[in-house]
Amino acid sequence: MKYVIILVVLVLVIFWVVNYYPPLGGKSSADSKRRIHESANFIDGKFHNQIPTSMDYSLKDTVGALYDTIKGNPNGRPKVTLPMETFDAKAFSDSAEDQVMWFGHSTLLMKVSGVKLLLDPVFSKYASPVAFAGPKRYSIKPLAQIEDLPDIDVVLISHDHYDHLDYESIRKLKGKVKQFIVPLGVAGHLTKWDVDPSQIKELDWWEEASYQGLTFVSTPARHFSGRGVRSGSSLWSSWVIQGKQSNVYFSGDSGYGPHFKEIGDKYGPFDLALIETGQYDVKWANIHMVPEESVQAYQDVKGKVMIPIHWGAFTLALHSWTDPIERAKAAADKLGVALATPKIGEKVIIGSSVFPTSSWWESIEK
Repeated sequence: MKYVIILVVLVLVIFWVVNYYPPLGGKSSADSKRRIHESANFIDGKFHNQIPTSMDYSLKDTVGALYDTIKGNPNGRPKVTLPMETFDAKAFSDSAEDQVMWFGHSTLLMKVSGVKLLLDPVFSKYASPVAFAGPKRYSIKPLAQIEDLPDIDVVLISHDHYDHLDYESIRKLKGKVKQFIVPLGVAGHLTKWDVDPSQIKELDWWEEASYQGLTFVSTPARHFSGRGVRSGSSLWSSWVIQGKQSNVYFSGDSGYGPHFKEIGDKYGPFDLALIETGQYDVKWANIHMVPEESVQAYQDVKGKVMIPIHWGAFTLALHSWTDPIERAKAAADKLGVALATPKIGEKVIIGSSVFPTSSWWESIEK
């Protein structure tokens, strides 16, 4: 009888966590569900990529991955805090320049045509559904705390994974953000976290939204989505951001595929391309790019300057923490393409021929 009671309690706890634990997110509204089921990308109850993208792992692969993760990489994360510029919210707000600051990983603060944007904001210590474990941020604190940021016009989300959509960050941001623009199906998470539905715009691939003179286009990526046990219930996107003078591409997370050339043909060239360049593994080759593919993707979208992102804050893969930027720089140098390598918080002027190019990571103890 005792074991039956324990089993029942365990089942109830799991049921509560899966359905009610806030960081796991929420369910789509009736209107969102209607749009999801009408989407050409939603087939057999879940979203799919444009081309076949297998993510099936054998038991041997799973056991091997677990062993490799436990074993780890001695150079998987830096042994000292990474260098950062001093964040000046007033200078950022007062500047008339189109610009971007990298906060590490895929979090970026941007200004285009005077509109202040925050991309994939993750300010928590862990990229995880819990506040005490998981992939840990390299630095003790991020470049700036959320309360130090200026008011934000638009928060742009690429997909709902924990290293891109963070519960605590959204909860703290919601009072100082005017508009959230997200892939189809992601709004349910935000409304669960008390974001007003009137402040959220959900877009399917190739749909557009306008805000204060900017145009945002949800464009394809080759990835997947899911928090908790729900997989494929929301879409994953890359984004085109078109301003009066600047045209920017944000890849989100993506494996390499023909969508990059398609996006470049439709919306390029781009003054700046923010391209995923980290957290790769041979087992994830369909859903994450190695750096050489990232540089090729940048060329496919017709970028003028590339900033490698998705590295420099969390370790989610088994490669060394500098491998992404070292390989991206080598590929860019070989092909003669423009690669910006800003330190965290270092300003990059969009459209300028002058941008940071130092190999700052070389002086850091690995």
